[in-house]
Amino acid sequence: MSILLDAETRVLVQGITGREGRFHTQRMLDYGTKVVAGVVPGRGGEWVHGVPVFDSVREAMVATEAEASVTFVPARFATDAIYEAAFSGIKLIVSVTEGIPVHDVVRLRRFLAERNARLIGPNSPGIVVPGAAKLGIMPGSIHTPGPVGVLSRSSTLTYEIVAALSRFRLGQSTVVGIGGDYVVGTGFVELLELLNDDPDTEEVVLIGEIGGMEEQLAAEYIGSHMSKPVVAYIAGLTAPPRKRIGHPGAIVDRSDSSAQEKIEALRAAGVQVAEHPAQVAELLQAGTREGA
Repeated sequence: MSILLDAETRVLVQGITGREGRFHTQRMLDYGTKVVAGVVPGRGGEWVHGVPVFDSVREAMVATEAEASVTFVPARFATDAIYEAAFSGIKLIVSVTEGIPVHDVVRLRRFLAERNARLIGPNSPGIVVPGAAKLGIMPGSIHTPGPVGVLSRSSTLTYEIVAALSRFRLGQSTVVGIGGDYVVGTGFVELLELLNDDPDTEEVVLIGEIGGMEEQLAAEYIGSHMSKPVVAYIAGLTAPPRKRIGHPGAIVDRSDSSAQEKIEALRAAGVQVAEHPAQVAELLQAGTREGA
């Protein structure tokens, strides 16, 4: 079992005829994902890697019964692409696009909530259910099926830590990159709730960084509701104050959004926090939650 998607989820790719859309559609098909349609306005009737292309999400859904969307759409068109998917009835939308304005994401969150739809991202590497399906750009080869759920704000740290978990024979149930932007569609708390209820997830890895409040909110939820052990790693411990370090969200905008403040909040909630990425797998192997 997994959260968000499985091997039977029918997927459409918005922006499938672009360079990134074509490349990652092939990678998703190779992994076994059921990519049933592509959507690019004005390109209906074409085929990409054996996948039919439609002019609109609505047409694609009628023809293929697609359930989830992954968008490889330039930033200036990405917001409209997400609106179209949700308005057409898609319930899970993954946005890989970087550079969507924050105020657009804020409005999108309200619109999606009214339609009971979920956005992962923007600026997300996607979702992987090892051995079943993947949406987005994460490399499939580093993942192995197993009981560890992984949630992350950082793409490259996700790859590094997931590869280490697999080397330690700690397979993953679902891996989700929530996105590195300051405002994202789905935060840590919503996904922790899903993993806490997932019978095939036994432990959780949370990968955070400086900036924003996602980790503090996660700590509050873990301390009061989480029944499964959590190991965390927080990047940016030595970052200078008010310095961007890559992601738009990675800027210390308040005294309590530093790495040290996040680490203290997570430890107070009973989470073991790794000092470096490689230590995450070691802590999971040694036994996780303090006091458990």
